[in-house]
Amino acid sequence: MSTAAPIIVWFERDLRLADNPALAEAVQSGRPVLPLFVLDDATAGPWRRGAASRWWLDRSLAALARDLTTVGLPLLLRRGPAARAVPAVVAESGAAAVVWNRRYEPWSRPRDAAIKEMLAQSGIAVRSHNAGLLREPWEVRTGEGEPYRVFTPFWRTLRAIGVAGRPLPAPAAATAPASLPAGDRLEDWDLSPRRPDWAGGLRRTWSPGEAGARRRLTEFLSAGLAGYRDGRDRPDRPGTSMLSPHLHFGELSPRLVWSAVADAVAADPGLAAGGEAYRRELGWREFSHHLLFHHDRLPDAPLRAEFADMPWRRAPDELRAWQRGRTGYPIVDAGMRQLWETGWMHNRVRMVVASFLVKDLLIPWQEGAAWFWDTLVDADLANNSASWQWVAGCGADAQPFFRVFNPVLQGRKFDPDGAYVRRFVPELARLPASWIHEPWKAPADVLAEAGVRLDRDYPRPIVDHGAARGRALAALEATRRSAA
Repeated sequence: MSTAAPIIVWFERDLRLADNPALAEAVQSGRPVLPLFVLDDATAGPWRRGAASRWWLDRSLAALARDLTTVGLPLLLRRGPAARAVPAVVAESGAAAVVWNRRYEPWSRPRDAAIKEMLAQSGIAVRSHNAGLLREPWEVRTGEGEPYRVFTPFWRTLRAIGVAGRPLPAPAAATAPASLPAGDRLEDWDLSPRRPDWAGGLRRTWSPGEAGARRRLTEFLSAGLAGYRDGRDRPDRPGTSMLSPHLHFGELSPRLVWSAVADAVAADPGLAAGGEAYRRELGWREFSHHLLFHHDRLPDAPLRAEFADMPWRRAPDELRAWQRGRTGYPIVDAGMRQLWETGWMHNRVRMVVASFLVKDLLIPWQEGAAWFWDTLVDADLANNSASWQWVAGCGADAQPFFRVFNPVLQGRKFDPDGAYVRRFVPELARLPASWIHEPWKAPADVLAEAGVRLDRDYPRPIVDHGAARGRALAALEATRRSAA
């Protein structure tokens, strides 16, 4: 313990010790270090953390607190708004400096800038760092100095610029202040879902915290990277890294993951194809944050203005059927049930279920984004918003609206034996693979042998895909005419 004026490390989306530039600066300053986390849901407004994110945050903060104790530091908890909480802790602790890692959401940037100015006017040293992206959003620009709206040239420029530096090690030890301001108890924040049956599925699937993130990364590098290029589209196989929530909460830095993949490829050149495919996915994450930084309305308004007049439908019963995995299309229902059970969904299936909502049901993409925001453990505003706009055809570098995923064909192609459907739609588990993606067409004797009673055990399709596709294309044409 030390009586010198401390330096505060304000944690938010960087819940780790390794490759944490703000923490590294604080420890290297020689001052006592006071780690602080502020629960600031009020500033986020409609984009306050959803239920799955709150569950993850609860466990990730508990893990961070344990990790900090191993280097001699406490974790002070305060409830926001941060514009009041951070200056209050500065005053109560007598801190001489505050450091943090930058956040990029539309509500975070003005808040943090105001806090920085307020503290600086009081003579408090303030510094922020990049710890959540490979490059700052303003560093990747077109030749004319403009932000990108197409991924491929963005990716080429990002690769040409490269990733700055190697990951920083976790501090071995640090000095805590002699006394601490009063703080909240994590359990009093009531972050866990009120439905314990739902939380049980999350607990079985995930280990939040930096240690769990490291284990997941190690497993992926040893068992998943080699087949990633081709296997990442197969939901019936463990072909993805499942690192997205760990990256979202900052339990791993993208720079550390990038470097770990590069090191694995250097040690085994046979991993090169998988390594490049995975780094490209990190590039899509960067691109999404690039878009959000330059377009504050990305979460709620289409980037392509003509889509503001799209004749969307209000269909609450169909929206509810989609949310609960009761559409009658097995690959869609499997994805939505995987989301509900685990707080996560395979990326290929995310595209299928999003296309079904937006195009087959003609329900606004914002409804899907809101449901994902509440139920995904990796609910990242940039990724969520950019990806929904991509599927809806109204965003940057978007899939054309007239490309409508056929859920039956998608199921047959990417879940050919029906293993994914059998896991998450168990009432269809005994159906042969030839019928599992369109059970409404199965002969009566096949259904009977599989123990499937349509409309009782499993619904018929809530919409005919062919007719729905025609309706979606007609809506697109009407939108084009109105914009002309």
